[in-house]
Amino acid sequence: MGTRDPRIDAYIAKSADFAQPILTHIRELVHTACPDVEEGMKWSMPHFMYKGMLCSMASFKEHCAFGFWKRELLNEVMGGTASGDAMGQFGKITAISDLPKKTVLLRYIKEAMKLNDAGVKSPERSRPKEKKELDVPDYFMTALKKNKKALATFNGFNYSSRKEYVEWVTEAKTEATREKRLAQAIEWMAEGKTRHWKYQDC
Repeated sequence: MGTRDPRIDAYIAKSADFAQPILTHIRELVHTACPDVEEGMKWSMPHFMYKGMLCSMASFKEHCAFGFWKRELLNEVMGGTASGDAMGQFGKITAISDLPKKTVLLRYIKEAMKLNDAGVKSPERSRPKEKKELDVPDYFMTALKKNKKALATFNGFNYSSRKEYVEWVTEAKTEATREKRLAQAIEWMAEGKTRHWKYQDC
């Protein structure tokens, strides 16, 4: 049996009124197509896992997004095209009617499951990449370790997201500015936010 994460219930409840039915619709379709799906929150967004990453959804101020982890492979199978207008592959979703029909989405989910069943890797993730090391100042790590939530968020970020915070703090021209930025960074990361979270809904 699959699992439901209460954090996703909270995420949907906090979303805009227009977004709530869209997110609920997507969530139920995923559970219908994949009874063994496991829910979780990654990068502050609802994700669905089945033998690996399956798909994810998100809500912003004026639209929602939904996409599959192996979107390029799925588009080949389904004959669709990935949209570049928003995160995800179905463009900016403002109503359930913006999504493909229920039968089509169920097919997408089942095809995505097949890819995970077969252990197929995403093209962009199949090539081993050189591991990047980020030079994080001691004072930065010390401050992070004092806040477990911020530290967990920082450790969960990809290389680019960690670098954005570190550079923002270390490039401060004065000690006072550096301390102010560091405090702000810790506060935002404790809330699961990226450095440029204010612009993610643009």
